Amino acid sequence: MQPTMPYRYTMSSHNIHLILALFLCLLFLLSGLMKASGNEKGLAGTREVNVPDGLGRFTGALEALGALGILIGFKLTLFAWLGFVGLWLVMAGAIFFHFRAKKIKGAIPAFVLLVLLSVAIITINA
Repeated sequence: MQPTMPYRYTMSSHNIHLILALFLCLLFLLSGLMKASGNEKGLAGTREVNVPDGLGRFTGALEALGALGILIGFKLTLFAWLGFVGLWLVMAGAIFFHFRAKKIKGAIPAFVLLVLLSVAIITINA
């Protein structure tokens, strides 16, 4: 006998992917636009790990493009792949720069996002 749930809706991997993709899209779009625009708060994290402002702004543009790729990917799956993999590479780079600057605790958010991006990539065709 299966345990009964108080509601009759189960989360499928497709629904998990949709929720995760929307969350990541919004997060990276806002974060990327803040960095790309040169906003002081947006660039504070990159300055903390000694990344030049030009590279920080470029990283922000990549984040925003990745978020747009995820958004377009709801209709054209190829763009979702490109967006998720591109953002995965950006987060891997963020972890590298945090370790290089010996700010290991600062790499934890990038690692969590890397894991979430990995789950989104795995469930992309679910």
